[in-house]
Amino acid sequence: MASRKIAIITTVLVLLFSTGLSAQRSQVLSRSLPETEGVSSEGIAQFLDAVVNSKNELHSIMVMRHGKVIAEAWQHPYRADLKHTMYSCSKSFTATAIGFAVSEKRLTVNDKVISFFPDELPSVISPHLAALSVKDLLTMSAGQEPEPTGLIVTSDSNWVKSFFALPIVHQPGTRFLYNSACTYMLSAIVQKTTGEKLIDYLRPRLFEPLGITGMDWEIDPRGINVGGWGLRIKTEDMAKFGQLFLQKGIWNGKQVLPQGWAEEASTLRIIQHPELEQEKKDQSDWEQGYCYQMWRSRHHSYRGDGAFGQYILVLPDQDAVIAITSETPDMQDELNLVWKYLLPAFQAGPLPANPKNLALLQQKIASLALPPHQKGAAPASVKNLSGKTFAMAANEKGIQQLSFKFKKNSCQVTFNTNTDSYKISFGKGKWAQGETNKRGPYLVAAAKASYVGLPPAKIAGSYRWQDDKTLELTLRYIESPHTETFICRLDGSKLAVDYYHSFNKANIIAINGVEMAFNDTQNK
Repeated sequence: MASRKIAIITTVLVLLFSTGLSAQRSQVLSRSLPETEGVSSEGIAQFLDAVVNSKNELHSIMVMRHGKVIAEAWQHPYRADLKHTMYSCSKSFTATAIGFAVSEKRLTVNDKVISFFPDELPSVISPHLAALSVKDLLTMSAGQEPEPTGLIVTSDSNWVKSFFALPIVHQPGTRFLYNSACTYMLSAIVQKTTGEKLIDYLRPRLFEPLGITGMDWEIDPRGINVGGWGLRIKTEDMAKFGQLFLQKGIWNGKQVLPQGWAEEASTLRIIQHPELEQEKKDQSDWEQGYCYQMWRSRHHSYRGDGAFGQYILVLPDQDAVIAITSETPDMQDELNLVWKYLLPAFQAGPLPANPKNLALLQQKIASLALPPHQKGAAPASVKNLSGKTFAMAANEKGIQQLSFKFKKNSCQVTFNTNTDSYKISFGKGKWAQGETNKRGPYLVAAAKASYVGLPPAKIAGSYRWQDDKTLELTLRYIESPHTETFICRLDGSKLAVDYYHSFNKANIIAINGVEMAFNDTQNK
């Protein structure tokens, strides 16, 4: 079976390569073999081995060299056709909209932020607020402290007004502080100056030229795209965006990005911690400097990145782009694996064909999967759950009742809240895939208007019996980085439920746990 899979993959690759297309001639990225483009198949395979055996949960990766895809992989049940939550990788797209607006003379990066919103300003405008410019927003140097996003997006429906109401304690442009509200303000400025939401403004200018379709972006209570997070696109779309920057904004022979914007946006603008020892700076990809809503990285690279390991990594010295979606508790560790295994795989010229290593890589890619719970005999106590409904104690998840229905290798669980009922299937020995309007774990779930306008969530569920009275339900939200688990313990006629999600595994919380944060740098 494995050899058959390899043969199929090889045949498909040959058909793709024989077209002679290049990334410059089509919206569809062309494919090539690693060694043909000077990259070691063995090095890519070593990276996949290392990341799969690490604490980092890889969901997808796409590696491009010389404008061609040389490796791409998704861990089942994640798929190439699915979008993935970008978290703060969204910020790089927001900054790109500013680049278009500048080129169209709708604004300049030196314009003062207050000039765009004369009707939403406080009665007293401080000197620091008056001095705040678009460039200060782009470089995360607005001068606010502490980071205000959580307060802004939960306390009021007018986020622009709330932003202006908070004090600016440092001279804008002088100190870096990661601040997602800055990016939101950039989105608000785009909508104010163009009359279009960020996503609509970018559609003909960026998304359509690159052949990016199906994207969506969260909005605030007033219909403004949130900017600093909330964009969902596919892995190949991420790679296209990185390749566009690598090609200095040129796509299909046309200057898609404004001339010079790729260089301007990826140039170091501010140092995060200038007082930090050089030795510590050299060990961190978060201490190489910040650009326009992009980070400088080690090895002369730069990137867009989002919480839990969403990366668009551009490596000009290697003429390469690496797109990754994942869930990791340690983003630096994941990047360390890129530098340890993938970076040395890039060589200056073509490498000799290596069918053996290529076949091993293709086999590894074909077998990548996050395993569901394994099959096992159902305990006798299953009859005490099946067909039963259990009342839940008050909890912040809002779940009032749980009910269970078991069939062969399947368990359907109904989650009842005071307003909705969600039926979700969990497979035994397999992932039961489906959709649900039930919302999963999310860093910014408490933001006003969160999820408004988004379609049902794609999910994959699996279950197992830990013992004769304990049922474990695992639910993956496969267009996001996150997974949640319900541990259901039967005690006579009562059911106790513990809940934890995948970015809180070290702290298993009761079902009333809080899942709210705003600073993507929390786990870096």
